[in-house]
Amino acid sequence: MSSQTDGERYNFAFDHRLLRPLALLGIRPDTCGLVITSDELLVRFGPWKVRSPLENVAGAEVSGPYSAWKAIGVRLSLADGGLTFGSSSEQGVCIRFHRPVPGSEPTGLLRHKGLTLTLADSPAAAGRLRDLASARR
Repeated sequence: MSSQTDGERYNFAFDHRLLRPLALLGIRPDTCGLVITSDELLVRFGPWKVRSPLENVAGAEVSGPYSAWKAIGVRLSLADGGLTFGSSSEQGVCIRFHRPVPGSEPTGLLRHKGLTLTLADSPAAAGRLRDLASARR
């Protein structure tokens, strides 16, 4: 993954009550973020990473609030196979992809058509990703 400072950066929102439990998994404010570069989307959530060309982004919407047990940590949706990187239950951005992306396990065999991130400024990130998806159509 390229430097987390190259491009537009969006930080995760952390519920202060969850800082210690998430830190045990390597998920801390300094190891998490969404970066949008000129040609790709890069997400780091502790040891988990997702990378996708921007042309693969189909859209993004704000979602939430969530039940904490469904949204905190690394979660796989049994309903649609989507992946969640959650550090708060307040609000997030759900990113849709044209082609599914790897990210939940190290082999890359399991792929996801959607990725939900609980960002500090989910509306801004969703708006930016929508604009980029529209511009590439």
